[in-house]
Amino acid sequence: MSRFSEPQDPVFQALNSSVGFDYRLAPYDIRQSLAHIRMLGRCGIVPQDDVDEIVRGLELVRRELEEDRFEIAPGDEDIHMAVERRLTELVGAVGGKLHTARSRNDQVATDVAMFVRDRCRRAREAILALMEVLASLAEAHLDWPMPGYTHLQRAQPVYLSHHLLAWFWKLRRDHRRFGFCLDAADELPLGAGALAGVNFATDRRLVAEELGFARVAPNSIDAVSNRDFVIDYVGAAALCATHLSQLGAEIVLWSSEEFRFCEVSDAFASGSSIMPQKKNPDAAELLRGKGPRVVSHLVGLHGMLHGLPLTYNKDLQEDKEHLFDAADTLELALAAAAGMLRGIRFRREVLAQAAADEFPAATDVADMLVTRGVPFREAHGIVASLVRHAIDSGRTLSDLSEDELRGFSDRLVPGFHELLAERAWLESKVSEGGTALERVREQLAEARRVLAEEGA
Repeated sequence: MSRFSEPQDPVFQALNSSVGFDYRLAPYDIRQSLAHIRMLGRCGIVPQDDVDEIVRGLELVRRELEEDRFEIAPGDEDIHMAVERRLTELVGAVGGKLHTARSRNDQVATDVAMFVRDRCRRAREAILALMEVLASLAEAHLDWPMPGYTHLQRAQPVYLSHHLLAWFWKLRRDHRRFGFCLDAADELPLGAGALAGVNFATDRRLVAEELGFARVAPNSIDAVSNRDFVIDYVGAAALCATHLSQLGAEIVLWSSEEFRFCEVSDAFASGSSIMPQKKNPDAAELLRGKGPRVVSHLVGLHGMLHGLPLTYNKDLQEDKEHLFDAADTLELALAAAAGMLRGIRFRREVLAQAAADEFPAATDVADMLVTRGVPFREAHGIVASLVRHAIDSGRTLSDLSEDELRGFSDRLVPGFHELLAERAWLESKVSEGGTALERVREQLAEARRVLAEEGA
């Protein structure tokens, strides 16, 4: 007998089916089901002989899944029903006792939480691997000068090591965000039933302990409707992918003939279908393009939850494709970024020549005037006029004579030409977190401490 008097329309069946994408939750569903049935046995809700038979059947289903022999039947709406259907085929009607004291609502939420926990750990591992590459690159290029940029215009010179470490600290924040996401997903939904709890004296904490959850969801309504941990994960993934997008964009610029700061290895580049001379930094370009893709999944998840009444609604089925693709995309992008940077080659001479441009030292000249009693705004104006004078006369700042300098301010001499000496303005950035070598070495030491602390 059924509540319905007519079969489902094939179009609705296609719309309603999720087994095509939630199949990847099968390993989590098996682990969860094993923990659940063992708990039912411990609590005396299901006889131990039946528990043993169900455990035996679930292990057989697990083996079929691992050996890629598991077959989806036409009536399998999702992976959860498919597993239970196959279990019953293997052990008979006793398999139906597995679903005692649980609903697909809390079952699905638990599987997804288990998936998110695993992918948080994998993301953190991949981020640490990339942080290690960046720290090693910074050590290898410790004292290589290069121009720093604002508005993509040369601004102030920095060391390449200092610039590379900027990416290290961005990724450090990403690593921490995934730590928060891991904690957010560490709350067991199972045992909430459809929404109100179940009519059996179950032991949810026993299940939580076996599945490695830190705690049990305290409210059954919230437990089945909560997808915050999915949004937390995809939000962290979106920002991390955005950082990788920025990194990719920089490598694309730097490897162009206009910059020539670096060259990616052949292993992470491709050629042209028509121009044989080309070597394109396609890995970096794809990193640049993957960020918006992950961000779009975050937007989709917010749209899914927006205005959704409690508790379970079928809209929540839409979380998985966003989550799965965001996780896959991020992990691939992190691996590609690490691989690309391991093989990158920087051109010291080109970087140094670009950093030797004297005009970015204008701020240091203004600061020198400040140390000599000139208010900064006045010093700014003096140096701006000085730069314009040099450009109009087709010269560099160091070409200007002391007499010319006195025409702008007596306080420009002595010391003006000494300030423009090679690396003088680089080593003047002695503030904590600045680009002076002493400070960069401090950063590197802290970066190594962080990696050691996190087990990288």
